[in-house]
Amino acid sequence: MTNVLIGLCCAVFVIGPASGLNRIYGTGDALMQAQTAYFERWGVIPLDLWSGSVAALATPLTALFVHGSWLHLLGNMLFLYVFGAMAEARMGRLPFTVFYLVTGYLALLGYAAAHAASGQTLVGASGSISGVLGAFLHLFPKARVTSVFPFLFFLPLRFPAWIVLLFWFFLQWQAAQDDPNGPGVAYLAHVVGFALGFLYAWVRYGRDTVGATRVNEAATEGESQQ
Repeated sequence: MTNVLIGLCCAVFVIGPASGLNRIYGTGDALMQAQTAYFERWGVIPLDLWSGSVAALATPLTALFVHGSWLHLLGNMLFLYVFGAMAEARMGRLPFTVFYLVTGYLALLGYAAAHAASGQTLVGASGSISGVLGAFLHLFPKARVTSVFPFLFFLPLRFPAWIVLLFWFFLQWQAAQDDPNGPGVAYLAHVVGFALGFLYAWVRYGRDTVGATRVNEAATEGESQQ
């Protein structure tokens, strides 16, 4: 299901206006207008979500498959590819899929609740993927992850998952504190998703963790635009 989710996100992006590949949306100003309308239709707008609109209640789910740019898409899919397969293998296909969707929905809902008066559109799978990272931290704390850190001259180094993921969580938490109005990247959704993922794995699996598993794919440490 990890590959299916990646495929769905990529397909939705390619056929949508944000990719710039689908000529049905036109070019120039017409393309910009199409992108705005597309994000408003399928993304989460906190102000609309709490206005009582029934249709808006579905947007925290649809927004998980919509991305704003190529960088946004590729960053999210890289993290899902690296961490999703092992989490799925541990949870099982159906439980993982439900976990992914529910965690992402609640993460976006949490962000919308904290910024209820915002009219800014929110899209992206970051809430779900943050949940996967949180669950991974509990399930595979000693797995070694190849990471690239700018302040270490972009050298590919292997660290235990708990170091990489806790560092990533700290960055998201700090950014959420420094950015209380929520423009740009929805760091708070990352924090909520990660916490929910970790708590779910902790409650569901207790101390049943895997310490010797290795993550074979390289993961770049950074932030993906929400």
